[in-house]
Amino acid sequence: MVSIRLARGGSKKRPFYHLTVTNSRNARDGRFVERIGFFNPIAAGGEVRLSVDQERATYWLGQGAQPSERAAQLLKEAAKASA
Repeated sequence: MVSIRLARGGSKKRPFYHLTVTNSRNARDGRFVERIGFFNPIAAGGEVRLSVDQERATYWLGQGAQPSERAAQLLKEAAKASA
């Protein structure tokens, strides 16, 4: 099954996540099909906290990709912010 989920990056105590489309059997930070955005939970000042390619996200959801719980929240937040 194809899923949309977060892949962790960044250094210790400074998380940074990529929103990825991947096969659900792959490791969390492993192989992915496409990166459709990023999430920076500790963004401060003028830094961008969340960026999502809405067109690609909509495409993958239309193809049957299942978002993780957190990814679904972020997609909803991004859609609300872009509207």
